[in-house]
This record gives sequence, C-alpha cells and structure tokens, in this order.
Amino acid sequence: MTGEPLPTESADPAPERLRRWRLVLGGDRADGTGCALSGRDAAMDATLAALYGKGDRPRGGRDRSAGLGASAPSVARWLGDIRTYFPSSVVQVMQRDAIDRLGLASLLLEPEMLEAVEADVHLVGTLLSLGKAMPETTRETARAVVRKVVEDLEKRLAARTRATLTGALDRSARVSRPRHHDIDWNRTVAANLRHYLPEFRTVVPERLVGYGRAARSVRKEVVLCVDQSGSMAASVVHASVFGAVLASMRSIDTRLVVFDTAVVDLTDQLDDPVDVLFGTQLGGGTDINRALAHCQERITRPAETVVVLISDLYEGGIRDEMLKRVAAMKASGVQFVTLLALSDEGAPAYDRDHAAALSALGAPAFACTPDLFPEVMAAAIEKRPLPIPDTV
Repeated sequence: MTGEPLPTESADPAPERLRRWRLVLGGDRADGTGCALSGRDAAMDATLAALYGKGDRPRGGRDRSAGLGASAPSVARWLGDIRTYFPSSVVQVMQRDAIDRLGLASLLLEPEMLEAVEADVHLVGTLLSLGKAMPETTRETARAVVRKVVEDLEKRLAARTRATLTGALDRSARVSRPRHHDIDWNRTVAANLRHYLPEFRTVVPERLVGYGRAARSVRKEVVLCVDQSGSMAASVVHASVFGAVLASMRSIDTRLVVFDTAVVDLTDQLDDPVDVLFGTQLGGGTDINRALAHCQERITRPAETVVVLISDLYEGGIRDEMLKRVAAMKASGVQFVTLLALSDEGAPAYDRDHAAALSALGAPAFACTPDLFPEVMAAAIEKRPLPIPDTV
C-alpha cells in the first residue's frame, strides 16, 4: 500500500509501516499490530476482508468467515468499491479471485453484474465456460464484454503481427537470381553496400535480390488447432484473435480448429473473433489425435503449411497415433509448432511425457506469450529455428 499518510495519522503514534502491515495482515487480534484503521483505510480494508480475510471473532469464539453474500446488490457494491480503491490491474486479480474463491460465476449470468465488472481475458474465459447456461437476457451484454476485450487485444497485437509476418512472407519468397523485371533494387543495394566504389559513386551489385513471379503467387497455409478444455481458456481467447488477424492477410490461408473430444472447424467465422469465441465450448475431455487427423486431411500443400497445436497435451485419445500423425506431417514438409499455452499467465501445467515425445520428433513444445507469437510464426514461415523461451 503506497501513498501519503492520511491526516488522521499525524496524531496516531503508529508509524506508517505499522499501518501498512495492518492492511496486509487483515486485523486479526493475533497480527500483533494493535493498529486501528479509519476513513479510506478502513473502507479499503473492508473490501479486502470481504474476499480474503476473516472478520472479528464474535462472542463464542468462532471465526465469522468474510464473504460477499449471495445477493447481486452486495456484489455490485463490492465491485464498485474495489474499482474506487485499487488500480485496474489489481481489480482484475481481485475479480478473478472472487470468481474462483467465492463461486460468483453464477452471478455473471445477470446483466447488471456484467456491466459492473472490469473486462479482461480471464472474465471472457469464465463467460465462455458458462456457455448454454447463459440466458438470452444476458447474452448480448456478455457479447459486449467479450467484444471489448477482443478489440483491446486486436489493438495491441494486430499491427505488429501483420508487420512481422509480412516481412517473413517476403523473405520466404525472395530469390537470389531474379529476372531483370523481378529485381528488388532497394534490397539489392542494401545487400551490396560493402561494395560501394566512392570514386565512381556507385554500388557494384555482386548479389541480386528479388522476387520470382511464381514465388510471389505461393500462399502460405496456417492451421491453428486449439484445445478448448477448461484449462486453456486464455489460450482460446488469444488464438481466436490471432486467427482473425491471420485470416485478414491475403497471403495466408488460415484455418481455425477447436477441439475437446469432438472437433469443430470455425474457419468460416474468422471474420469476427467474437463469433469464434461463442462458437467454442470450454470444458470437457481432450482428443488431440482426432483433431490432428481433421487438420491433416485438409492439408493440400504440406511444404507451404504451418500447423500450430495449442494444447497442454493431456491427451485422452490414442497417444501413439497422435505422435505418428505429427511425424507424418513433418515428413511431408509441414512446419509443426506446439504451444503449451498462448497467454500471459506464466508457465502452464502440461503433460511432460508428451512434450518430450514431440520434442524428439523435432516439434518442441513450449509456452508462448501473445507478444512472442508473431516471432514464432515468422520463424515457422521462414523455416528457421523457433525463438523458444527459457521458461518452459
């Protein structure tokens, strides 16, 4: 807790450090601070206690557990309070903890609750997991919440993704012996600057750089194969946004496949990632082998195809068949990428045996942040080593 001491604290013998420890420890008689709070500090402490703490011991010696109660008005007031006292990043963490610790997911089915919360990726995942339980009166409000998060992600990620992949596509199509009309003079000059002759004020191009006509017409195919089990909620959100961005690039044919024990192809909805997200169904089992079979059957140009499997690899299908399928795709020329997560949530839980087996096939499995994803895709398109982080 930071900030200038409150005016009432000047007469209080407790130092600022003791006040802060009191806010951290929650005011139980055993916390040892002996510090009383008032004003804004007391109100802030009450919002924290409602979620994390316990109240004073009532007579009889039993702890009175804190909580937000079951009523929507009390939750709405609490949501307003935390937005008053804490920054947005902290509000999102507290909302997430309230949903997880106090079972408030059912209250998100009420439109007034959705209007009160701070929208973030975790909230979108919770809404999607509610799925068919969401009444029609709430669905439009939920779509508005999801659209806000999606638009924020697109603003953050789209421009950099397009720029990075456009450069990778250009480099992958570059030829070193172009015909005269296909010479890229800007890159040719840049590649030969060390051959500049000052006495003639010119560059001698020992190496020509250009784009072959046939190479320019070759489109890349990207297949995003996304696990929609409950633990992959944030990855599903980010994959949907990236799928829409990739689909907007004319030089890439993009396919989006989501799966649990069933497989759903959402490619025809990629023009709107919100429709994609509401087409998913978070939860259920996992059959990676079946999903990869669906993707493999639709690959027409293996040498120009990148398959991105986004899954924690807890396979419920046929493990050996899954590995054989990956090996067959790689042998045919497919660039195969395995992401254990596509999110900012840190190192995920995943099946280490399956990850090791995929790595042995030349398809290393690693967690990827949304900011790193464009670089991973660029490397896959150019068929160069992937920028694998050290965290997993």
